[in-house]
Amino acid sequence: MIKVENLYKSFGDKVILDNISFNVELGDKLAIIGQSGVGKSVLIKHLNGLLKIDKGDVTIDNNSLKDLSYQKLQDIRKKIAMVFQFGALLDSLTIKENIQLALDSIASINQKETDKKIKEVLKLVDLEGIENLMPSEISGGMKKRVGIARALSVNPKYILYDEPTTGLDPINTDKINSLINRVSSKKTASIIVTHEIKTVFSVANKVLMLCDGSIIFSGTPDELKRSENDFIKYFISGNKG
Repeated sequence: MIKVENLYKSFGDKVILDNISFNVELGDKLAIIGQSGVGKSVLIKHLNGLLKIDKGDVTIDNNSLKDLSYQKLQDIRKKIAMVFQFGALLDSLTIKENIQLALDSIASINQKETDKKIKEVLKLVDLEGIENLMPSEISGGMKKRVGIARALSVNPKYILYDEPTTGLDPINTDKINSLINRVSSKKTASIIVTHEIKTVFSVANKVLMLCDGSIIFSGTPDELKRSENDFIKYFISGNKG
């Protein structure tokens, strides 16, 4: 389980996160929503130690991320995979080499096993046979799916998605939403940062909404729909365009 307790983060005089608390259990698909700049991405970067905790705590399977040694943090990170907003592929490497970077970081397996795993995860995201292509040779939607394949290659317990559908057309947005559902299971937990209400209602079973650094809603997608909070109603209707 991921447990966030009274998390506080500021940059200079600007408070980004103020007293944030929530839990994520296996089987959860938690959507973190809110307007741009409210701290959604800052929040998930605390969950894998990319950002240092100012106050409060984050625990992963009862291991606090505060003041950990580098090696202990690396051990915990082996349970966590992150899907970055635009795939974060290295342009100078092939698709295969991009995925292999993740595998090389967590396990000592031979090249034959590595090649097999890369084929498996590309098949899982419906991208068979593109191993030797360069990132410049595939579309934006395909890059995002490669990013998901790379995350899945390390068999993570927790998957963090940072705006997985940003910049995609409606068809590719639906493909990514369906893919997130397909690769989720009771043995994993997914945390999806998004401002897309369609993604929330297609994927999530829990929702957390941030506003001005604080949580203003925590509940299910159905409860979100029924909220009488004026800001939440405006946010939902605005997203519907």
